[in-house]
Amino acid sequence: MGHGRADSNNATRGVRRRGLILLVGAGAAGAICLPPLLQPSAASLVSDSPKEVIDQTWQIVFRDYLDTNGKYTADKWRTLRSQVLAKSYGSTKESYEAIRGMLATLDDPYTRFMDPREFKEMQIDTSGELSGVGIQLSLDKDTKELTVVSPIEGSPASRAGVLPKDVITAIDGKSTKGMSTEDAVKLIRGQAGSTVNLQLRRNGKLLDTPLVRARIELHAVETQVNTAGDGTKIGYIRLKQFNANAAKDMADALKDLEKQKVEGYVLDLRSNPGGLLVASIAIARQWLNEGVIVSTKTRDGIQDTKRAVGRALTDRPLVILVNEGSASASEILSGALQDNHRAVLVGEKTFGKGLVQSVRGLTDGSGMTVTIAKYLTPSGRDIHKHGIDPDVRAKLTPQEAEKLRLEDLGTKKDSQYRVAESTLLKQVKSAGTVTKARLYTPGSSNLPAALKSSAGQPVGSPAN
Repeated sequence: MGHGRADSNNATRGVRRRGLILLVGAGAAGAICLPPLLQPSAASLVSDSPKEVIDQTWQIVFRDYLDTNGKYTADKWRTLRSQVLAKSYGSTKESYEAIRGMLATLDDPYTRFMDPREFKEMQIDTSGELSGVGIQLSLDKDTKELTVVSPIEGSPASRAGVLPKDVITAIDGKSTKGMSTEDAVKLIRGQAGSTVNLQLRRNGKLLDTPLVRARIELHAVETQVNTAGDGTKIGYIRLKQFNANAAKDMADALKDLEKQKVEGYVLDLRSNPGGLLVASIAIARQWLNEGVIVSTKTRDGIQDTKRAVGRALTDRPLVILVNEGSASASEILSGALQDNHRAVLVGEKTFGKGLVQSVRGLTDGSGMTVTIAKYLTPSGRDIHKHGIDPDVRAKLTPQEAEKLRLEDLGTKKDSQYRVAESTLLKQVKSAGTVTKARLYTPGSSNLPAALKSSAGQPVGSPAN
């Protein structure tokens, strides 16, 4: 589970960074949808001393960490530094354990350390593929259990029927009680073609789920044109992840659907775990002519506000489908369009992940993610731990969810889609959209405004 901006400030001594990615993805494990991260150059490897890496980690938290749990104070953190650095470490493994123990005092599952192998595995290559079973994981905020945010569509986990909110109780027979997401990653990942067995708890029942690991292609957007009973043409768009290509894929989809003269849209964000912050901002600009999209707030109270620019690619009526697996970047987009009265939300309450993490590379090839900000919707809602409530509630029963196949999404077999379609038809009728809507114009100012670059931007610019 995503996917930031680039930070122009040096966050740690002795580390020269060429770029920094900020994530608003909900979890870890199957994949976090990120462009390739920039490893420290050879010149930046000033020391591989275990204590040097410990101190770098400490400095990053000290300078940038946003405390959302009330567990952090500068004085306590200084005392902890003295205690940790006073010890001797005979190996990097010992120092890594010390770092993880230090970060554990923050009680923040999103601020985590990765050894060099884990840090490398976190990155995906530019082909948009990953290796694994395709599960986005997070530690439940209350129970601390390993919980599925969502399976990646078309992945082994998705085909096996893994669902959002499933609790992973064991991996290959090993209990996950007290297990971190990092430890779960080590057990779940492996060579394509090999098998891992997950024991899941769902509605109080335990399910043994064998999964064959595979290479998974990540296609951000899928579309189709549906015709309602009254003949209205509806553009159905399923956005599965906010990856580096999502904004371009969305623009291409809108261009094609506008040419087909659809009269309204259903944007499906169900089980979309998030990804890159810049993608959510860029996509919001494709739907929104003007208005605030999102504000980010650091511990210093500095707010960085993103607004719509130029003209949207379409002003046709829009309904957004959300559920408990819609997290982070999905919540930024849906919250922005809901608060600006641009879209009606249909479905279930969203996941409730309103924090932004930066990814930091350390001198020995290890890395960490650290919570540095929270985001607010245009109306100032802090959705972390609360989520976004839909305007129209539509719930899938557990029986419906288990029977619903991927190819059924966005069809009459999909009861939530049926509610979204009926809601959209009311919007189309009241808006008279058929004659009012501006059509997409290739080469107009729409496209540059909507497709901002997603790499190498300083703080405050939409480059997540």
